Amino acid sequence: MKNFFEALKTIFKFSIVIFILCGFMYPLTMTGMAQIIFPSQANGSIIYRDSEKIGSGLIGQEFTDLRFMKCRPSAVNYNTYTLLEKDNGEYSGIATGSNNYAPSNPKLKERVEKDMILFLNQNPTVKTDEIPADLLTASGSGLDPHISLQSAYIQVDRIIKNTGLSENDIIKIIENNTDSKFIGVFGEETVNVLGVNIEIANALDNISENH
Repeated sequence: MKNFFEALKTIFKFSIVIFILCGFMYPLTMTGMAQIIFPSQANGSIIYRDSEKIGSGLIGQEFTDLRFMKCRPSAVNYNTYTLLEKDNGEYSGIATGSNNYAPSNPKLKERVEKDMILFLNQNPTVKTDEIPADLLTASGSGLDPHISLQSAYIQVDRIIKNTGLSENDIIKIIENNTDSKFIGVFGEETVNVLGVNIEIANALDNISENH
């Protein structure tokens, strides 16, 4: 019996030590290192404009203003909601993901056709077969902040028409917000839509100030 209690005591002490190491010391150490080495990423890659939080570089947003670049469709509306929706119970909590519709699902076909018609109306210089697939398909998370280079360039004519900015200005903005392939090999180059739209807004503000 004495050996049993001694073993139980040892197990209890071991559990306390592991709890302190894994439950407190390790998380605090990793959090501290992240805050020192990668402070922006550790805090959600928050993007500011005029000292105001306007989004995250990791999460997309829906843009309806024709002066700005459009992101991909989102099955969860990029997890945005109004206070009114929350008060009415229309927002049930944080959500990511997609509808997981099969290609034969009529709801998917209806949504894609609707988005295609809207895009063509807003971008009259673009033909149906020129629309990149990622502008009509939602990402797996529903939060993707990036689009392909092709999807960015195909919107340039509309942005020029509605902002008055030059083609060179828009191309430069796109280049400034293009993420390279991972270690230069894996994946594809992608464009961060929020970054592009912030630079467009800044350019429009400069024009207004100069006039």
